[in-house]
Formats: sequence, structure tokens, C-alpha cells
Amino acid sequence: MRNRSLIVVASLLCAASGVALAQNPPTIGQGSNTAYGTTSAEFLLMAPTARGAALGNAYSALATDISALYYNPAGVSQMTRPGMDVSTTSYIASTRYNWVGIAFPFGGGSKAVGFSVGNFGFSNQPVYTVDDPTGASGNVYSVSETYVGLTYSQQFSDRFAAGFTGKFINDQLGGVAGTAFAVDFGTSFHTLVNGRTLRAAFTVQNLGTNLEHTGQALDVTVTRPAPNGQDNQPQAPANASLSAKAWQLPVAFRVGLAYDLFSTSMSRLSVLGQFDQPNNNEPGFGVGGEYSIKLGGSGFSLAPRVSYTYQPANSYNAPSSSDASYAGFDSGISNGSYGFAYGGGIDFHRSPTSFGFGVDYAVKSFGPLGNTSVVSVNLSW
Repeated sequence: MRNRSLIVVASLLCAASGVALAQNPPTIGQGSNTAYGTTSAEFLLMAPTARGAALGNAYSALATDISALYYNPAGVSQMTRPGMDVSTTSYIASTRYNWVGIAFPFGGGSKAVGFSVGNFGFSNQPVYTVDDPTGASGNVYSVSETYVGLTYSQQFSDRFAAGFTGKFINDQLGGVAGTAFAVDFGTSFHTLVNGRTLRAAFTVQNLGTNLEHTGQALDVTVTRPAPNGQDNQPQAPANASLSAKAWQLPVAFRVGLAYDLFSTSMSRLSVLGQFDQPNNNEPGFGVGGEYSIKLGGSGFSLAPRVSYTYQPANSYNAPSSSDASYAGFDSGISNGSYGFAYGGGIDFHRSPTSFGFGVDYAVKSFGPLGNTSVVSVNLSW
């Protein structure tokens, strides 16, 4: 029995990470054809909830709560009752990402619909130009990137579910704005191995139209070139509008597995693994674990979580260990913690049918860029 469990765990981790481990870390601009920096609306790849953030890029197979609206639409139909989640992320460089999701099972619990909204940005930042490098003019700009999603999910059997989310995306960057449409698709296969649950998931995120920006910031005044031989004749300025490039959305393909190492009426330990292939970066993988335990008959339960995400293109290599100021980073900052995340949650349900609530928290390290933190509050009824 124990050997069978070890075999399942080994298969889980190998399936999720084997392909990524075979990749050599790329050197940008030297033999790599990865499309770095060719997509827009990158906030669509940000983990919006604390549970998912604490479990890194390994959560699509285990997502069967309200956060499945983002991580895997197939998991929404596995919710046992309606729920709502409100999350906020304190992100890098004093930016913030807010997310709200709500879902309703119906059809005897085999189907569900959901609605989600995510917004990332900042406001009133000084405008710096070549002529005004200190921002003394007092001009400011703001960024507000928003998506609105509508999800449908269905269980087609006791082992298989699928779902999709349609998204409208609005991207406001200073004086320009653009819109796009996208679709997420996800599947979930779940069965029992050695008497414990094994889940497998495949998801595709952000398949959609290109994002092209327009706005007053692209309106310019130009001076037409003088005709040949008439350089001394002044030319009247003319109004024109610059044409912005259309950018692809950040598409991501993910394959994930989750297995319960043990599961009783009072506790559960799940291990997870996931392989990720984005269209704008090198492939990577994530591994994580979640331990959930009920506190007797109080109705409360605790769930500590930890994960590690490997993304070869997101690390830097200083010329030498003594060059602490490489790329302008402070001497006290190290890249060694990049990719680690941890967190936990507390949940209260007096009974499976009663009103419940929970609070989750997560911290994720971005190495030299610092840590981000996520707080989520969820309700069910």
C-alpha cells in the first residue's frame, strides 16, 4: 500500500516537472527564439487569490473552490454550494491587484456559472521626460488594467468536468486604452488511487484577440519635410495620429496533477505539481503541498501551504558573487529565494450546509524585486 503511494507521488512530480527540468536556462538574445516582451495585459497571469498564490504554479488540479474561476473553470462545477471570494494583492513597486469572484452551482450540483472581475494598476504617478527628468511639471498618469469574466462549468461524469470562461479585457495605460476578448478553457479528471483522490487538469488561458491601444496620447503635431531644393521655406505643422502596434495576449498552457497522500474525516495532505508553457517565456513548473486539519468539533479548520515555482528565464546571473550591485540591486538582496511561496488559511463551517467563511494569506518571493502578499476573504452559503 505504501509503495503504491510513493509511486503515485513520484509520477506526479515527474509528470509536472520533467519536461521543464530538461530545459537549459536560456541566455536572452543568444540562441533563444522565445518571444520575450511580445505580449500585453500581463496581469492576466497573476495569481489572484491567496490559496492559489501560496501553492504557486501548481494549483489547477486542486482548484475546486471559488478561485477555480481563474485557475481552472472545470473546478467550478465541483463546488457544493454558492460562494464568493474577495482578494487583494500588494504587488511589486507599490502596485495592487484586486479580484472578486462569485459562483452558483445548479442542475443538481452538476453545473455552475460564475462571474469574476480583476483589476491591476496604480494612480497619480509623476510623468518623467527627457526635458523634465524630475517630474517638476506636476503631470501625472495612471494605469488601470481590468478583465471581466463569465464562466460556465459542467460535470459530465463522476470523474470528468470541463468549463470555459469568456473575458472582456480593458487596458488603460496613461493616455491610451485598448480592449480585447479572450477565452479560458479547462478540464478536470478525478479518480481514486489506493483509496485516495488523484486529480489531473489541463488548462489554456487567454486565447483571444490582439490588444491595440488608441487615445489622445498618440495625437502629435509634425512638420512636413520641405520639398527638394526648398529647405529654406518654412512648412506649416500638421496634426497626425501615431499608430500603435497590436500586441498578443499572454497565452498559457498548463498541465497539473494533485494527489492526497492521506485523507481522513479530520485531515488531508495533498501534494501538487504543474507544468507551464507560456507564449512569452520559457517553460517552467511548480510543486507544492497543502495540509488541512479540522480543529475537533469547533467547525474551524487550518490549512498551511508551501510551494516552489521554477522559471528559468526569470532569474539573473551576476558576473561574480562579489558584484553585489549587479543590475543596480542592493547588496543585501539575494536571488536565492525566487519562486518560493507560503501561506495558510483558516476556515469555519459549522456543518456542510451552513453558512461558512474563511480567510487566507500568502507571501510569494520575487527575489531581488522583493515579496508580494495576498489576502483573501471567502464566503459560502
